[in-house]
Amino acid sequence: MPHRLLNPQTFTAIKDLRLIAKAVVDGFLLGQNQSIRRGAGIEFSQYRSYQPGDDLRALDWKLFARADRYYIRESEVDSSVAVRFVVDASGSMAHQDGNLTKLDYARYLVAALAYLAVQQGDAVGLFVLQENQVLPLAPGQSTQHLQRLFHQLDQLQPAGNFPSLDRLTPVFAKKRQKEITVLVTDMYEQTSEISETLRKIGAREKDTLLFHLMGKNELEFSYQGQVDFQDLETGQTLQVNSDTQRRDYLENLNPWLQTLETDTRKRQIHYERFHLHEPLDKALRAFLLNRAKQ
Repeated sequence: MPHRLLNPQTFTAIKDLRLIAKAVVDGFLLGQNQSIRRGAGIEFSQYRSYQPGDDLRALDWKLFARADRYYIRESEVDSSVAVRFVVDASGSMAHQDGNLTKLDYARYLVAALAYLAVQQGDAVGLFVLQENQVLPLAPGQSTQHLQRLFHQLDQLQPAGNFPSLDRLTPVFAKKRQKEITVLVTDMYEQTSEISETLRKIGAREKDTLLFHLMGKNELEFSYQGQVDFQDLETGQTLQVNSDTQRRDYLENLNPWLQTLETDTRKRQIHYERFHLHEPLDKALRAFLLNRAKQ
């Protein structure tokens, strides 16, 4: 697997989101096909292995789910869906680990998945969530539409709190029969506003994915000495001794993460957690496996 093409820490010097998305998707698909052996019990006469440059609309998602490998259909099948990306752009998404913020990671993640979906023939839409507004981009599948989505991702700036439920009507409205909804967030909430949003999305759409972003420094609490922490949404500050607080922090964090994952899966929502140094192949794979169910 060419992980350097999938590692978001290497993307910050590249300004073209389309170029990043194409490199990630091509590298991922090629790497998967090179590293996985041909499965047994599959009729290959109507399929051939994916090769770089192939039209991704001919990828057979259901065969991928069975064989764990990418195959090109020789005949066309109309199985398109609408993929809706719901991106948390509240202030906490400015949290930085190394040279990357959570919102940077979300930007690269959504760009790669949207590129893959459009190449497959699916429609993609975008909802950007901020305190006083929801910025919607209705699903579309043209190259021009994808470029608009990239432009909107490029313009994102984290700010404010997560919006209240009464502002999220466009996110909850049912538009198409076959949809996948991907919520990208750090799950930082003042009360339970993100949890309630996820609950309502899951009740609306059975094919829902939660991509939970965290800094590795949050997961490991790898700070040293006296540290001033600032709440990126409220502006409140707190000074702590990281060496004395680390144990208590981790003892509270790990049960919370376990409960979040368990509760999410109980609602039949796919849960994946990412830290900001993690390559994007896990996200692509999770998306492909859910796409194969359609």
